[in-house]
Amino acid sequence: MGASQWPAGSRWRGGRRLWPWLGLLAVLALVRWSKGAGFLDAYALLSRPFWPGSAQKEWLQSAGSLEQKAQLELLQQDNARLRKLLELNRQTAQGQVAAAVISRNAAAWWEQLELGKGSLDGIAKGDGVIGPGGLIGRIQSATPTTARVRLLTAPGSQIGVWVPRTRQHALLVGVGTARPLLRFIDKDVKVHAGDLVSTSPASTLLPPNLPVAVIQSINSRAVPAPEGIVQLIASPEAVDWVQVQTR
Repeated sequence: MGASQWPAGSRWRGGRRLWPWLGLLAVLALVRWSKGAGFLDAYALLSRPFWPGSAQKEWLQSAGSLEQKAQLELLQQDNARLRKLLELNRQTAQGQVAAAVISRNAAAWWEQLELGKGSLDGIAKGDGVIGPGGLIGRIQSATPTTARVRLLTAPGSQIGVWVPRTRQHALLVGVGTARPLLRFIDKDVKVHAGDLVSTSPASTLLPPNLPVAVIQSINSRAVPAPEGIVQLIASPEAVDWVQVQTR
């Protein structure tokens, strides 16, 4: 009898050794079948106390509102720019040629730009170039199909201007930055920040009374005459289309 019980006990002990492995295989099969859903549910339940609260939800909502507001402002700005371009194209009259800006020199951003029209369209050296709002430069050279514009901001660029409110004349001089220099001829100037600057009515090279810039500041102690810093009305860096005032 004793000898007949050993095999049964041995089989029982062998079955007990297999049960953990069979259970592990069953768990792995269940995980594979459910694609880990149970673990995810358990993780969600255990981590619930650490979830972001209502404050972070409000932050996210506020950030979303700010993003939508910024996008709306950008769309409005782009719409205004396109409206200006459309108006500029509509205002093209006899003696004016609408031309697209086709390229810029990154190393000379404030000096020149290239237009997609040239001498075949009547554009010639010295013609005034007008952006949305005001004068931005003059034609430096022209090929049959392209033209190069020397901007008012280019170093050494000079044109005769005046301040209509005080009827005082000056030279607008480019210094290679976004804001050219205004050099007055008279020593006693009565201009101040905010005054409009336009082309001189005495100019024979450019059409008279074209808007050019707005005075930002005045240095009354400059020698030999007062000087000012101006902001161009038409920003050269943002211009896509221009009008060329042919002569």
